[in-house]
Amino acid sequence: MSERRMATAMNMAVRQRNYRRARDRALARLAQAYPDEYKEYLEQEKAYDEKEGKKWVDITGRTSTPRARKTLARKTGSKPRRKASVKRKKARNNGRKK
Repeated sequence: MSERRMATAMNMAVRQRNYRRARDRALARLAQAYPDEYKEYLEQEKAYDEKEGKKWVDITGRTSTPRARKTLARKTGSKPRRKASVKRKKARNNGRKK
């Protein structure tokens, strides 16, 4: 691609990102100002999309329903886990940028 086309594409990407940010901020403000109407419209849109066979993406980006996590219950007499010593932490981080 030529430099001009690259610059144009980058400018369009920046404009689109800024527009989406502003739109998201406005939507958040509207949702806070009119929570009942927002929830009602959201339910209508969700029902329409489900009728059309489209999946909804949740906050984490999943399109399926989250599975329940198994929690590992501790025994009542078990000891708490030991924290890593400072010496082991330093050894583990050796060579990393600080």
